[in-house]
Amino acid sequence: MVILAGFGKAVEVTSTNDFCATCHVHPQATTSWKQGVHYATQSGYRVSCAECHLPPKGEGYIVEKAKTGMRDLWSYWTKDTAEFDWDAASTLERASKHVYNSSCIKCHENLFPAKLTREGSDAHLYYKQMTEKGDDLQCISCHLNSGHYIEGYLHGSNTGFAATAGGPDTIYERPATLTAFEDFTEQIPGSGVSFRMIALPGGEFIMGSPENEPLRDSDEQLRKAEVDSFFIAEVEVTWNEYMEFYRQTASEGRSTDTEGARAKAAGVDAISGATPPYGKPDQNWGMGQRPAISMSWHAAETYCKWLSSVTGRSYRLPTEAEWEYACRAGTTTPYFFPGDPAKFEKKGLFGGKPDTAVINTFVIFHGNSPSKTQEPSAVRPNPWGIRNMSGNVAEFCSDVYEGTSEHIIRGGSFRDGAAGVRSAARDHTRTDEWLKTDPQMPKSIWWYSDCFHVGFRVVMDWNSGSRQ
Repeated sequence: MVILAGFGKAVEVTSTNDFCATCHVHPQATTSWKQGVHYATQSGYRVSCAECHLPPKGEGYIVEKAKTGMRDLWSYWTKDTAEFDWDAASTLERASKHVYNSSCIKCHENLFPAKLTREGSDAHLYYKQMTEKGDDLQCISCHLNSGHYIEGYLHGSNTGFAATAGGPDTIYERPATLTAFEDFTEQIPGSGVSFRMIALPGGEFIMGSPENEPLRDSDEQLRKAEVDSFFIAEVEVTWNEYMEFYRQTASEGRSTDTEGARAKAAGVDAISGATPPYGKPDQNWGMGQRPAISMSWHAAETYCKWLSSVTGRSYRLPTEAEWEYACRAGTTTPYFFPGDPAKFEKKGLFGGKPDTAVINTFVIFHGNSPSKTQEPSAVRPNPWGIRNMSGNVAEFCSDVYEGTSEHIIRGGSFRDGAAGVRSAARDHTRTDEWLKTDPQMPKSIWWYSDCFHVGFRVVMDWNSGSRQ
């Protein structure tokens, strides 16, 4: 009995907020937590750390507490808190591993309170239906800012952005004049937005990676490929560019209808623009020159059709061969710069720090990223003057991934390690997974609710229709 009493007291003491704070010294454990809606509630009750970061008592509480304690002690003894990436720790991907849905439901038994908005009611009904079917949707997917305050974060409402004008004083009346196969700056008519296009002469090259390339995957078979001459954007489509498409293709009533007539998706006009997103598509990372994210493959393809229409040229998504040709920029090594992928990765618990000086210069990836997109100026271009072919955001290609109905994406992103940003690395879209928390029925054809690491880059054919 004495032992049990002592054990119970030890569990109680080590579950207090003050005890948690001895290890968790990051700002989110103090300042942002105390600004959250769970700390200063209307009733005066202050939710403790253990109530969110451990399951309810009797539902694996002791086991998970032991696991959490061992993990925290290991970090406390072996890691320097000054080197922690606290922004990465606050992302949904990481936070979802340290918050228990059962704890959310224990406190919030009524999912349909009187003051719940229509959008919130739709989202909660979707959650209820899906979890009853055995799906593992989590409350934190929509309520990331409940426990810890995140400035500007919005959830569960149709408040992504509005189709507003604005912009610079200079408004382009026509697209850029193009008379020769050379780099040029495209101008979007009716806007002050422009972007750089790089002219790439066609040629033959070897796609894929040799079997002895470190960290390669089995779907990177070597094969000879040939591409015709084409133009490719210097950077991924930015928010400035995508928002111009959104503004110019606005339609009456769209601003108040999240998806409008999306049920008629098969008959969508090629130039019909995206409906408003369900939430914040930029994740509050910022828009401007950062790469546009969250849009679907369908939306990216529609953007290309719209851009072709307003410029009179032939813009489209790149083929996989064109993408890799542009990324390699004439090289045959794992990257378009010198380096061994294995040396850019951390080697086990005691392997020391990887040597990332070179890769940091050219690529935004997991090893140097604050877990979000960056502007193009953050890295140097490849030998052909193209930026962010590897890293920052992965990019849609026009090809379908073999054996699936999903499309190929290339380049890796800010969340990938050195393996995922190699020139030969391949991946594909995951439509169902990336729409998992979208409560709309049918789900959006324009926006992914659960994918924030993929964007796209445009290419343009070199033919008579391209010259103006």
